Amino acid sequence: MKKNTKLSTSMIRPMRGVKRGQALVITMVAFVALVGMTGFAIDIGHVYSQYQQLQDATRAAALAGASVLSDSSGASATTAAGTFSAGTGDQNSVSGLSNVSMVSGYPKLECLSSIGTICSAYPSNDNAIAVSETANVPTTFLSVLGISSIPITATATAAAGGGNNSPYNVQIVLDTTQSMNDTDSDSQCNSSRISCALSGIQVLLGTLSPCAAGKATCGTASNTTVVSSIGAPATSAPNVSNAVDQVGLMVFPGLASASQVSYDYACPTQNPTSTHYNNGPIYQIIPFSSDYRTSDTATSLSTGSNLVITAGGGCSNGVAAPGGQGTFYAGAIDAAQAQLVANARPNTKNVMIILSDGDASASTTQMGGTVTSYPSTQQCHQAVTEAQKAAAAGTIVYTVAYGAESSGCSTDTNPSITPCQTMQNMASSSQNFYSDYTAKGGTNSCVSASHPTSNLNEIFKEISQSLTVARLIPNNAT
Repeated sequence: MKKNTKLSTSMIRPMRGVKRGQALVITMVAFVALVGMTGFAIDIGHVYSQYQQLQDATRAAALAGASVLSDSSGASATTAAGTFSAGTGDQNSVSGLSNVSMVSGYPKLECLSSIGTICSAYPSNDNAIAVSETANVPTTFLSVLGISSIPITATATAAAGGGNNSPYNVQIVLDTTQSMNDTDSDSQCNSSRISCALSGIQVLLGTLSPCAAGKATCGTASNTTVVSSIGAPATSAPNVSNAVDQVGLMVFPGLASASQVSYDYACPTQNPTSTHYNNGPIYQIIPFSSDYRTSDTATSLSTGSNLVITAGGGCSNGVAAPGGQGTFYAGAIDAAQAQLVANARPNTKNVMIILSDGDASASTTQMGGTVTSYPSTQQCHQAVTEAQKAAAAGTIVYTVAYGAESSGCSTDTNPSITPCQTMQNMASSSQNFYSDYTAKGGTNSCVSASHPTSNLNEIFKEISQSLTVARLIPNNAT
């Protein structure tokens, strides 16, 4: 049977036309979908970019608030956070965002126990601040679908701090004259003054950083050369690789010979013999070391460390107060600064912490010796001069007046000065002066206006806090 070719062809041609129409519709639908997806991606990308800017601004606001918590009221901290927020007209305003505002209840001051600082050390009794900001991001393509904007929220928390964001070389200058054997009978210590002072140094060693925070362990400490300077013989000291904060200890009066230095960290310890202040005394007991803890997160001190032993945290009661000479510490300050300069590490900051009652009044005989570097007059003013020289050279000088009296400094007559004033004037700023005025011999006229606490342990905690910077912490920190 012969096929009807005409019929078949006439039926197929219309069907081909239908297919061409369907392809056009499918293409148009696909194009619209592609444009929609592209628009969606563009809008979401823009939202993410704006969120990142809001997050950065919120972090900056939290850090701004935390940076003033150390020495200002809570109101000042929240004001600083608001000033550096992302709001219109603020320091970190973000263009393109609408309705930027602080979330209700923020900025929020917090007292957190997990960050290692005592809330009572801060004027507001808080050691952290949280900031949370919200805003709307206008859309372009999604507005066609009725979505004119997308809300975003950013939150940041920062711990309080202050100071320099770099490793430290810390030189402690400790009074070991006979008066340090007196009993500090107030409720904050109730032991010998030297024991109370060493307890504070242990607190300091428990909060400084021997190595980077990210390390589970600092590794094995190996002896590194410590350059000699006046009052500090050439020696070696245990330091871990890439040490962060190194700590040294000097005492006054100085020792008669370097061979007696080990007396203060041998177990059991024994009293070395002191010598006159112009007779080449050895002030350095412990050179710059970083073996005082096994890691930055370790909660206990390394009891095998000579530094820790000297501070009374190892196998003995620590460095004793042999006395033998009157109080004179300008030479020890000079030696401490020389040692800091001689052993300076790149990108580090030098710190000196001086603890004494401040009454420099050594006799002419006790000041004697083979050289005449330090006269027997104006002894308190000499200490102020040496400390101010160190500060002018960039060293942060902290002073802790331990039972400083309202009268004394008998060799200083033109002009006169008190032990308390001496300790105040040696500090590189009023913020760096502390006083335990409740100790024996102290007076409530010698109170630090910036740091009213008189507890030595808290004083050393505050010093360590001031050596940290305001830093971001997890929002869920407790």
